Amino acid sequence: MADQKKPNDGEKGGFLSDLFAPVAGFGVTFSTMFRKVETEEYPEQKRPTQLRFHGRHQLNRHPDGLEKCVGCELCAWACPADAILVEGANNDDAAGERFSPGERYGRVYQINYLRCIFCGLCIEACPTRALTMTNEYELADNNRADLIFTKEQLLAPVLSGMLPAPHPMAEGMEERDYYQGKVQGATDAQRQWVEQHDGETAVDAPDQAPVEHHTAGQHAGEGRP
Repeated sequence: MADQKKPNDGEKGGFLSDLFAPVAGFGVTFSTMFRKVETEEYPEQKRPTQLRFHGRHQLNRHPDGLEKCVGCELCAWACPADAILVEGANNDDAAGERFSPGERYGRVYQINYLRCIFCGLCIEACPTRALTMTNEYELADNNRADLIFTKEQLLAPVLSGMLPAPHPMAEGMEERDYYQGKVQGATDAQRQWVEQHDGETAVDAPDQAPVEHHTAGQHAGEGRP
């Protein structure tokens, strides 16, 4: 038989160490018992989020109020959870329906926050920086339908110097000029057009065909391998 290893005399504990050995595991507990409890009084006191926090999405506007979204649906294809539904349409200057620079705009835009995992892949896929993520994180609700956000809920507010779409592009400007930052705000000609057509055409958005909420994820995933 192999000789059993005998403990060294230096490894033997003293009387006090043997006495408190059974309660040594509670050392962390005892050390924190008398510390001040750091409790966050939410929602009365809200902790500010980081600058690059992934919160609720926002559809941005150009400085004159036209929408940046061109209805390309790349965000819907990039979404791993099939949470985004986009339907594009053509801008029509003759009918007074121009919502974005260029040829197309996002007629229908929905994000299903029951599926969204806030990964940020959609904003990386957006070629026009139309879709970004805000710091808003309070999205809880008591029913499923209200957690499917539509374009009207996601669209950025009209700020000072902007005009609500639809309205023509800034005179003398092309689509690329908008993305190069050459448009700084609404022009006098655009304001006159809006004043003349106010009441003749819809200011916010054209009539949209009803879209069933439960098809948002299915539509975004159609055609995928």
